[in-house]
Amino acid sequence: MSARFRWVVVVAWVVIFAALIAVLAAGSSAGSTEKAETSIPDSQASLALERMNQEFPALDSPGATLQLVFHPDSGEVTSAATAAEIASVLADAEDLPGVQSVSNPLDPARPYISEDLTLAAATLTFGELTEDEEKDYYDAALEFQENAPPALGVELGGNLVPLGAPAPGPGEAVGVIIAFVVLALTFGSLLAAGVNLLIAVFGVGVGLVGTLAYGTLFPIGDNTIILAAMLGLAVGIDYSLFILSRFRNELRGGRSVDDAVARATGTAGTAVVFAGLTVIVALVALLVANLSDITEMGFAAAVAVAVTVLLALTLLPALMRFLGFRALSRKQRRALERGELWTEGQKQKRGIMRGWGSVVVNRPIISLFTGVLILIVVALPMLSMKTAFIVPGGSDPSSTERAAYNLIMDKFGGVQSPLIVLAEGNDIANETAKIESDLAGFDGVQRVVPAETSADGTYARIIVIPEGGPIDDATKDLVHQVRDNADAVSGVHLEVTGETAISIDQDEQLMQALIKYIVVIVVISIILLIVLFRSLLIPVIATLGYLLSVAAAFGASVAVFQWGWLDPLITAPQGDPMMSLLPLLLVGVLFGLAMDYQVFLVSRIQEMHRKGMDPKPAIREGFARSGPVLVAAATIMIVVFAGFATSHFAIGASIAFGLMVGVAADAFIVRLVLMPAALSLLGKSAWWIPKWLDKILPDIDVEGHSLDAKDEEHRQPALVG
Repeated sequence: MSARFRWVVVVAWVVIFAALIAVLAAGSSAGSTEKAETSIPDSQASLALERMNQEFPALDSPGATLQLVFHPDSGEVTSAATAAEIASVLADAEDLPGVQSVSNPLDPARPYISEDLTLAAATLTFGELTEDEEKDYYDAALEFQENAPPALGVELGGNLVPLGAPAPGPGEAVGVIIAFVVLALTFGSLLAAGVNLLIAVFGVGVGLVGTLAYGTLFPIGDNTIILAAMLGLAVGIDYSLFILSRFRNELRGGRSVDDAVARATGTAGTAVVFAGLTVIVALVALLVANLSDITEMGFAAAVAVAVTVLLALTLLPALMRFLGFRALSRKQRRALERGELWTEGQKQKRGIMRGWGSVVVNRPIISLFTGVLILIVVALPMLSMKTAFIVPGGSDPSSTERAAYNLIMDKFGGVQSPLIVLAEGNDIANETAKIESDLAGFDGVQRVVPAETSADGTYARIIVIPEGGPIDDATKDLVHQVRDNADAVSGVHLEVTGETAISIDQDEQLMQALIKYIVVIVVISIILLIVLFRSLLIPVIATLGYLLSVAAAFGASVAVFQWGWLDPLITAPQGDPMMSLLPLLLVGVLFGLAMDYQVFLVSRIQEMHRKGMDPKPAIREGFARSGPVLVAAATIMIVVFAGFATSHFAIGASIAFGLMVGVAADAFIVRLVLMPAALSLLGKSAWWIPKWLDKILPDIDVEGHSLDAKDEEHRQPALVG
């Protein structure tokens, strides 16, 4: 239908895209700048914060602030010469754009000096700022800090500019170019490669413009489009590749262009629908985290994948009709002119994939052991994985913001990230001394600020300065220690709140959500694969392989972003804990991609087995036929993700790098080594299923191979042209 009314389909998609752009332009011109707020299920800390805000109404906020942190190369900050230099710098800072006031850390009435007199910190107050003012004023402050006297060691603490996704960099473009080269080599036709890439890029454009247009009407987070962009581009290329490959095979088999379009869409297109739905289900299931940012990213990426599937089933057939026999290479067109037809059943005596498959099938134990060993070694760094909901001091360990944060942390402890203890009791004022004494005796406490009592005398607010930072294990232990002793004082109940405690709770909640999500994914995986392959052992092996590839992605991400192993190659900040949202995203996206590869590889092996082949020949044949397309698809995924991994943006780079490693591990080790090796060892038992279960399961022909038996007698050689 799409091929027959190809001009209508093309125009319809152009109109849809233009309409979305119009909505986006209209929404942008309205000047809406509202951003979505991150929401997470209520935790102990967040509930305590609500009560605290009720009992201790917040004073008017002084507005945006920055810090100038002085740590001279030598001497004390109170020495006459150094103090004079600091005073001069502070006087100049008063002239910075937007600065309303500058505190003096050397003022005896309100000093901000470390005990060893080697560090002083001043506060620059800006008041309330617009987005443009935030950027302009912060840039001016950065320039001021960079031009400060080097001997004073001035660092600029804080950041006026909210964290957001940056503009695409050259790495993304390089990834797309390499993907085009891989497509051209795979097809032997620049036109076919161009159409394939056009569908993917257009799909990303439609998905992103639609998401951004939605964002002009309803608030969305800054990071929502990151996953949608990289995943939409990757699966868009892959899905079009599968259908175009089948279209070319049908042409080489002697079918007319119209018939080849219909057959390709009915066979490979069916597989694309199943694969796309699997990815969409995995992404939508991210809502189990119950976190707005994660849910938005998952739904935006699911929309991008859905658009890609629709394009592959509608616009691609129309473009294939325009392409006709030009989708084939010159060599293939000449072969058709000579009457040499390609048939699905013909055996390929040579080829890299047939040789690879033969090695794995002939040496299954060695292949299985080697593959598992490689994945375990790559996954080992996962044992030291640390996660954090928010990285204190900014996302870049080499920035002046982080340097200022660490300097104050070393000299003043966790004063920048205090814990707030809310004490509740009928006669709280008489118990505060006891509470303060108990809190001061806990491990990891640097000092306790005297309590402030509420107007009705039933609540007390106590500031606890920890020795470590908000992501230190000692600080996390301190939060739990306070909670474990919440009722130690008779008639008094303690709760811990504040930004640090809330972030600790959010991180722990996300880790619990990750466990729940993995269980959900494993159950979905096994059920889907049992229905698809009518086997009990294959789903278990496929799911275990998927878990190994996820573990490898985690391990590699820890080694690179937490340990900094690839610092010269990865431009994004390194040395921080993994962002709490990253494991959830990797688990969900890699599940969808792993199921894609499982379907495209094992369904061919299953087809050969159903035709009566013995297990090992069936594996070799299925491997030889589906392997080249799978390798091309995985390679494209890897280069696309590698392009995004070169981003300076830590979240985007870490997601892309994890997906790159996960795809490489799943495609080239799990699906192309472990799976055929396991099938070879299991033999016919791999396809065993209880008779009662076999009767009730639907018969799903995901690649439409049952169509091959039909109209074979009607196939006539087609003329090239």
